[in-house]
Amino acid sequence: MANLQFDLVSPERRLASVEASEVQIPGADGDMTAMAGHAPTITTLRPGVLSVAHAGGTDEYVVSGGFAEITATGVSVLAEQALPRAEMTQEVFDGMMADAHAAKKNAEEVFKNEPGPVDDAAKLIADMVAVGTHIGLDPKQSNFG
Repeated sequence: MANLQFDLVSPERRLASVEASEVQIPGADGDMTAMAGHAPTITTLRPGVLSVAHAGGTDEYVVSGGFAEITATGVSVLAEQALPRAEMTQEVFDGMMADAHAAKKNAEEVFKNEPGPVDDAAKLIADMVAVGTHIGLDPKQSNFG
């Protein structure tokens, strides 16, 4: 089976650089799986779990957003924020939720008559709630709070 190079970096650190058989990406327009031979694609990420299958098993990372560049031979992910799933604690998740709520409040204040940015901030909160639920953390907030 053909493989591809996978690299994941966040502003804080390089999280992964491995030869992978497939990478499952939480794309803004829907989940996608990249494998060797994939058509060249650039996608934005939504908050979610990025999964990487390789010879040593499967690694999962929680990402809050960013971009993924996919080519026939590799996947490069530049994440706004990313952590190995094992490092995602309730405390870290609560901080991410607080940041999402602050972004929504700011959007409501700055863009009072422009629904786009406010809707985007509300969707960020909903996506973060979904991530927390998916990985077994308590979002302590409604999707629309």
